[in-house]
Amino acid sequence: MSLIKLNIKGISYSQTQTGAYALILSEENGPRKLPIVIGAFEAQSIAIALESDIKPPRPLTHDLFKNFCDQFAIKIKQVIIHKLVDGVFHSSIITEQNNHEEIIESRTSDAIALALRFDAPVFTYKDILNKAGIYLQTAKEEGSEKEVEEKSEISLESLTKSQPKSGPLNLSAKSLAELNTLLKEAVAAEEYEKAARVRDEISKRKD
Repeated sequence: MSLIKLNIKGISYSQTQTGAYALILSEENGPRKLPIVIGAFEAQSIAIALESDIKPPRPLTHDLFKNFCDQFAIKIKQVIIHKLVDGVFHSSIITEQNNHEEIIESRTSDAIALALRFDAPVFTYKDILNKAGIYLQTAKEEGSEKEVEEKSEISLESLTKSQPKSGPLNLSAKSLAELNTLLKEAVAAEEYEKAARVRDEISKRKD
């Protein structure tokens, strides 16, 4: 199966679940985005890695892992999002020490946080992107991608602030047609976390 490189575009607030965020990955040389629901701690860790000018006074968990690897000459070569099961993405971290490779299973949020610290590329398989990728460009077409990226990014400071609670998103009672409509509405409103949940529910119905 062919691998597709992904770029990290930013983090979006959850519109449906307090304390959750959507990590936005984009297909290199393609229009599709891959939103992945992550927790607040992982979102903060990724935001710190994206903000190169910010250095926490004490190392976070992912910083500690990076320091540990550096001490023992372990490199992270790449991260591969290799599986999608019931809306949950599974990743592998490809490491190298003394020209010897090892594969470590990981949550995708942790793998991305580490990939940023090691400047390692992130990939996924074509079938996963075909199944879970979302086309976020709308009728605005050219110029809209930059606007989408700017709106998707959140500041590190805002990650520490509590967000207003919203009611649960009940998708199980909706028909497939209603879900497809809801997906289009979420994409148009740039509610990426909501779009990801609706997409996952549609995928489960089709399996």
